[in-house]
Amino acid sequence: MSKPEIASKTPFATEVEKGKDYYWCSCGLSKSQPFCDGSHKSGTLTPIKFTAEESKTVYFCGCKQSKNGALCDGTHKGL
Repeated sequence: MSKPEIASKTPFATEVEKGKDYYWCSCGLSKSQPFCDGSHKSGTLTPIKFTAEESKTVYFCGCKQSKNGALCDGTHKGL
């Protein structure tokens, strides 16, 4: 698989903790959205590491089309 599945047409609002690593699902197949559960193993897309710089709410991309890596850039509005 080289093109990700759309997991959601809205972002995932997620509380993150400063200094903690999160592994965002880039393939769209994970049952633990927005995070990786290993479902990508049958394809070429791999998770993207996101390290929280501060404790806050971030919006992880759900459509898997963002040009901003793991974070939503609004691309879902055009799908």
